[in-house]
Amino acid sequence: MVTWRWHGRAANIALVLVVGLVAFVGLVVQSRGIDTAAEWAALLAVLAASGALHFRRAHPVTVGVVALAAVGAYGALLHRPGPIMLVFVVALYTVVDEGHLTVAIGLGLASVVAFAVADGNNRTADGGNGATLLHAGWLVAVIAGVTRNRRAYLAEAQARVLAAEQSKEEEARRRATDERLRIARELHDVLGHHLSLINVQASAALHRPDPTRSEQALIAIKQTSKETLRELRTALGILRQEGEAPTAPAPGLNRLDELVTTAGRSGLEIRTELADIRPLPPEVDLAAYRIVQEALTNVARHAGATAAVVRVRPDHDEVVVEVEDDGTGAPGPAGNGIHGMGERARALGGSLTTGPGPDGGFRVRARLPLRPGPAPAGAPS
Repeated sequence: MVTWRWHGRAANIALVLVVGLVAFVGLVVQSRGIDTAAEWAALLAVLAASGALHFRRAHPVTVGVVALAAVGAYGALLHRPGPIMLVFVVALYTVVDEGHLTVAIGLGLASVVAFAVADGNNRTADGGNGATLLHAGWLVAVIAGVTRNRRAYLAEAQARVLAAEQSKEEEARRRATDERLRIARELHDVLGHHLSLINVQASAALHRPDPTRSEQALIAIKQTSKETLRELRTALGILRQEGEAPTAPAPGLNRLDELVTTAGRSGLEIRTELADIRPLPPEVDLAAYRIVQEALTNVARHAGATAAVVRVRPDHDEVVVEVEDDGTGAPGPAGNGIHGMGERARALGGSLTTGPGPDGGFRVRARLPLRPGPAPAGAPS
């Protein structure tokens, strides 16, 4: 769609032609033809002033002075005002619209004087100064109307600028908050899982003085701490190189066996049931891995369970991730781990449900869309 702009070149040329044509026709009608030298000189004044309107936006004050001089010359040549005043009104409008209010007032007063002189030369004995007063009122209306419109336009433009700045600041604050939450969630998942396992294994070594079991616990602690450092370096590398290729790939379900092996060192028996699924988008793959990781951490720390099962299966346009244990401990209030899992799922447009399993224990189920979308309205990011 073509947008018509009054300040465009074509519109400006059209305005010059229309105003010049009206002034020319008015001169011909008023003089009943162009015969005398004065009338030809008045025609030149009309053409010069009309042509000057083409430059009214670039040089508004100069064009206003030229139009005023043409009006004065027209009145002096023909001893009466004429339709050339339309040229001056357009020029005066531009002067006001460009913000030169003081100049516009001066030009308006000067035009009133010139109009009065020309009208006086053509006035009959019974005539009055009604035409001059009408002209003055017309110019006052032009100046006042354009000034009011300009102030309203400037106020609206300023309000839009302030609104845009506030919107940018709010967006920047929102992005900063989301980034802090993302970093906190990532570090919580990386550190919380491994440190919890180290804590469980250390407790087992302290409460079981059997040298063989203590040695196994220390070996498990060593392997878990090594894995902790590796994942921490990977996570920090991803966070530091936002927008660039990370130095190491983010973990996904392809590392589920490593995760199960690490969690199993605490004495938990873990079984996996993986259905054939197509390759997941990176953000979905990472979210699924972190949800399984956090769920197994909670099982090791709080559930008092001896066994757990991890299920991953496709369901239409979603992938379903479940972690179910046989624990007997009643779940407490939701902590950062469950909140973090819910945030990960909702950030992709999915959902997370937690609660008792059908055969006892505790179950975590996440539904993640294979085509991640925005979080639903009102949901935490």
